[in-house]
Amino acid sequence: MSELSVNHLLGIKYLSKEDIDLIFETADQFKEVINRPIKKVPSLRDITIANLFFENSTRTKLSFELAEKRLSADVINFSASQSSVKKGETLIDTVNNILSMKVDMVVMRHPNPGAGVFLSKHVNASIINAGDGAHEHPTQALLDSYSIREKLGSVEGKNVVIVGDILHSRVALSNIYALQLQGANVMVCGPKTLLPKYIKELGVKVETNLKKALEWCDVANMLRVQNERMDISYFPSTREYTQQFGVNKELLDSLDKEIVIMHPGPINRGVEITSDVADSKQAIILNQVENGVAVRMAVIYLLASKIKQ
Repeated sequence: MSELSVNHLLGIKYLSKEDIDLIFETADQFKEVINRPIKKVPSLRDITIANLFFENSTRTKLSFELAEKRLSADVINFSASQSSVKKGETLIDTVNNILSMKVDMVVMRHPNPGAGVFLSKHVNASIINAGDGAHEHPTQALLDSYSIREKLGSVEGKNVVIVGDILHSRVALSNIYALQLQGANVMVCGPKTLLPKYIKELGVKVETNLKKALEWCDVANMLRVQNERMDISYFPSTREYTQQFGVNKELLDSLDKEIVIMHPGPINRGVEITSDVADSKQAIILNQVENGVAVRMAVIYLLASKIKQ
């Protein structure tokens, strides 16, 4: 059997095209499992996984937990807000204390970019990055690509635009890496103030006119504005942002083709996307959520099989 070239999932930039193909092939098998009446497999009965969330999360945390339980792993959930981190304990001490309970794998979300990479060098466990600051969110990018592949047959050659708050988005960066690795053409679209200065160096097209971006693309991945990461105002008002960069049914219907609408969640309905778009047949938002469990099962399974060796 093929195996991943990495011992951790720290970011898409550490993966190869072959790694992504293997994850998707494995996810295909798990997708079939989670649609059976009995949704569990005994694959990881001897593996213990700790979920460490130093930042709030709903979908990602639930998705990982469900994936782990579907694989029959033992699961420990850790929330920083109710832990000794509040008393000044360091990240390494926190994790080492958890690992001394014989944990094999750590799924971690952390506000600091590079926290997963730092941890992987200091602890003896397999690390999965569930989001590190505004840096990377690799499993989200994988499930997004997997969803495009499922809907359109492949990712290669497709035109994908990522719209919104690119500057503060770990989803955008991971998606750019993942899509380019699979041969897609990538564009970013948003207010100039929310596009990073280095963005063109990543080999993506840049567009500030939403209508032009939508006319170009096969898939539009809509991002929310991350107000919690902003310490200054990047645009005059939410209303003005919505007028220029919000997608509504009227705008979609004015295009000469039908495009696929995606969103990593949580959705700010009426800001970046209206309800009639989010709930339309062009949107694959709920498919993304379902695929997230299968893709995370695949990642956990493939990394755990390396631990067992």
